[in-house]
Amino acid sequence: MFSKIPLRLRVELTGSLMKFFVRTSRFSGCSNGPIWRLPVRPRLIPLRCKAAFINVREVGFEKHLLVDGSNILHAWPELRALMKRDRDAARSRLSQALSAIHDEEQVRLTLVFDGRGDELVVEYPGASKTFVHLYTPAGTTADDVIEQLVGQASDPANCTVATDDRAERQTIEATGACGISAVDLAAWVERAGQRQRTRLTGLKRDNEKAWRRPKD
Repeated sequence: MFSKIPLRLRVELTGSLMKFFVRTSRFSGCSNGPIWRLPVRPRLIPLRCKAAFINVREVGFEKHLLVDGSNILHAWPELRALMKRDRDAARSRLSQALSAIHDEEQVRLTLVFDGRGDELVVEYPGASKTFVHLYTPAGTTADDVIEQLVGQASDPANCTVATDDRAERQTIEATGACGISAVDLAAWVERAGQRQRTRLTGLKRDNEKAWRRPKD
């Protein structure tokens, strides 16, 4: 199947996020970062081919937060209201909120949304490969993808899954991972955001002191 793909072949290892991605001739860039597409509906199994890859230690943090994006969008009142007017804006707002956890606590973050196309779409919203948006193929739910990513982790205990779906939390907790609710995630975002604001305020204060210091 994969031998028929027109390849500008490059395979990247991104730890438990996914074993391998194939970069095809349909690669395209976007303002929010590159998008990777798998030209078939995946089962998230490793591709067996010879290619250079990036060591997981270079691209991934030890802890991994996986977020059921659609579930959280419906669970947070502000985003639920925004989603009725502009779904893309609500997704962007959620991603921005979660970035505080990624940036301040060095937690690898995978935000999974239910997609509508025939392909699995992988988007890096920024320069870091440790913050990823996944859009599932039609017929595959975010729960399906999250369960497989946790199952592929070298140590599921390093994984935390955020969803208000209790059955889903029970499923991933059975693997040794941790499940948290939308309320718990919101509290985590607030703590990380507060640390970020405190750090930035300190940096600003230090810069102002350095600027005012008399030059020799």
